[in-house]
Amino acid sequence: MKAGQCERQDPNYVRNGTQCLIANFEVATGKIISSTVGDTRTEEDFAAHIERTIDTDPDGEFVFVVDNLNTHCSESLVNLIASRCNITDNLGIKGQSGVLKNMKTRANFLKEKTHRIRFVFTPKHASWLNQVECWFSILVKRLLKRLSTSSVSELKQKIFDFIIFFNATMAKPFKWTYSGKVLSKI
Repeated sequence: MKAGQCERQDPNYVRNGTQCLIANFEVATGKIISSTVGDTRTEEDFAAHIERTIDTDPDGEFVFVVDNLNTHCSESLVNLIASRCNITDNLGIKGQSGVLKNMKTRANFLKEKTHRIRFVFTPKHASWLNQVECWFSILVKRLLKRLSTSSVSELKQKIFDFIIFFNATMAKPFKWTYSGKVLSKI
């Protein structure tokens, strides 16, 4: 680079692989807890992630804020929550009846306020309401934007190292600053 010139990047790009990060942002502390980095983000991956998170406090109460991704309303997730909340009712059959009938019935079950483990779904196109999405932006800006790794395992390790660094040095609850502005009438 020379003074006054825009940044230049080599056009030769080699993609060495990708990873999927599933993370929990603990709103009270601002820390990332129970992160999962893997090759896929299937319903089984998400349910396993939630199970590992619950295992950190097996008798605790949890409220997970998630978007409307289909894996967040899966059959395996409903079965997990029913099991962990000691719900023995017949859940029905996926695609046919009961709680498991469709995504809407599964979401209603997962949102049930009487469950000690429940989910809150953000409105569509409002990911900014989910604080982990704000943290993902920090991850991209501080680590991933110009990161170059030679392998998937190196990428995975750098993500975990960043989470440890973030939790030790930068973690704090997000403070909402938007005061709300009245929309003008047209």
